Amino acid sequence: MRSASVNRDTLETQIKVSVNLDGDGNGRFDTGVPFLEHMLDQIARHGMIDLDITCKGDVHIDDHHTVEDIGITLGKAITEALGDKKGITRYGHSYVPLDEALSRVVVDFSGRPGLVMNVPFTQKRIGQFDTELFYEFFQGFVNHALVSLHIDCLRGHNAHHQVETVFKAFGRALRMALTPDPRMAGTTPSTKGVL
Repeated sequence: MRSASVNRDTLETQIKVSVNLDGDGNGRFDTGVPFLEHMLDQIARHGMIDLDITCKGDVHIDDHHTVEDIGITLGKAITEALGDKKGITRYGHSYVPLDEALSRVVVDFSGRPGLVMNVPFTQKRIGQFDTELFYEFFQGFVNHALVSLHIDCLRGHNAHHQVETVFKAFGRALRMALTPDPRMAGTTPSTKGVL
């Protein structure tokens, strides 16, 4: 099974992330940031990835360190679970609507980190959650999963809908990219021979 558990302990956060890339979409989250947990559940369910994420962070200051560091640790866990990347589809994309909102996410497990994120949030906050922190989550993920990731919210006026379409599309794009391609079995999906 393609699974891994990663611990990351700093003075700001203590995190454990367990992933099973060939799971059933089950999620268990205890992060101290309820809206982030709702979004992490979208990754699990739509990516068909089992995720177990716990974090004790300095949320008494704000949510920044917790959100960013969970992105970092999730990226590390997926990289470890994926191994040498032989036989994967490599690329994944998805468009996901939610009422008036529509987002597109495209991912490449290229071995090179890069994030392009164009989400014109219509609100700075969703409840108590600062929408700017989603950039930090995805930047942390990209840097440690070593992927190229393009995120575009194409339309939407409800910020909750905007974010949720991004996370659902992200989960589905991951699912596509991480799926083994039987025609690529045992080979690396790159003309370089390595990812």
